[in-house]
Amino acid sequence: MGLVDVVLRPGTADDAAECGRICFEAFTAIAREHGFPPDVPSPEVGVALIETELTNPGFYSVVAELDGRIVGSNFLDERSPVVGVGPVTVDPTVQNRGVGRRLMHDVMDRARGRGVPGIRLLQSGYHNRSFSLYAGLGFAFRETVACMQGPAILREMPGHAVREATDADLHACNDLCRRVHGVDRGGEVADAVKQGTARVVESEGRVTGYATDLAFLAHAVAETTPDLRALIASAPAFGGPGILVPASNGPLLRWCLASGLTVMQLLSLMTVGLYNEPDGAYLPSILY
Repeated sequence: MGLVDVVLRPGTADDAAECGRICFEAFTAIAREHGFPPDVPSPEVGVALIETELTNPGFYSVVAELDGRIVGSNFLDERSPVVGVGPVTVDPTVQNRGVGRRLMHDVMDRARGRGVPGIRLLQSGYHNRSFSLYAGLGFAFRETVACMQGPAILREMPGHAVREATDADLHACNDLCRRVHGVDRGGEVADAVKQGTARVVESEGRVTGYATDLAFLAHAVAETTPDLRALIASAPAFGGPGILVPASNGPLLRWCLASGLTVMQLLSLMTVGLYNEPDGAYLPSILY
C-alpha cells in the first residue's frame, strides 16, 4: 500500500460504528503490546467516543479510506482558541504504513488554515512510534503527565467550597484559565456546564478553580494546588482511565498517591505553536 492509495474525507455520523471499532482495536493492540490496560476498554466505549466527536460541531473530523474501506480517523477539538488533536487511530492491519502521518498532516493543515495560535496533544509514554511521529511533525515535549485512578476521596477542604458550575461562572472560569495558561478553553467549559459535569471551587467568596469534570476527557484549572485538591477530593469518581496529573506538580502528585490513587501510565504533553508555562495548578484532558 502506498500513501497515494489512501483517500481522506470528512467524517460523518454514519462513520461512528466503524471508526469506533478501529479506535478500540487500535488502542487495545498497542496497549497489550506494552502490557498496559487499553484507554478504550470496549468497542461500545470506542463507538460512543467517536460518535460524540463526529456529532459535536466544535470538532473537525477526517476519515481515511483504502479501497473504499475505512482504515482510520482523526479529530481536532476546535471549541477553544488552542486546538487539541485526537484520538488519531489506524486499523491495526494497516499500521506503520503512513496512514497516521497523513491523518496528522490533515488536522495540522486544518489548524494552520484557521490561523490558530497553537496545537496540542497527549501521547502515551510507552508508544515510542507515536512519540517519534509527533516529534518529527514539529511537536515539542512540554510535560510528563501521570494518569491516576482510584477510589473517590470524598473529602471537604476547609476554606475551599466546591459546587456545580453555572452559566454565571463562565466569565470567571475563562478569566482564570487565561491567567494560568494564557488562553481560555471557553467552548469546553460551556459544553461541560450544559452537560452538568462542570464544578467550581470558591475561596474567600470568589472562584479560584474549576473542572469540566474529573475524568480522562476533562480538564481543570486552579490558582493554587489546594484549590485543585479540593476539586479532586469532591469528585464522586474519576471517569475513564483516570485524571491526568502533571508530574512536575510534586505536592499534588504525592497528595494523590497518599489519598489512594495509583499511577496507571505516564503520558507526554506535546505542543506546536503558542505555549506558556502554566502560572497555577492544572489537570490537562487527554486532548491537552
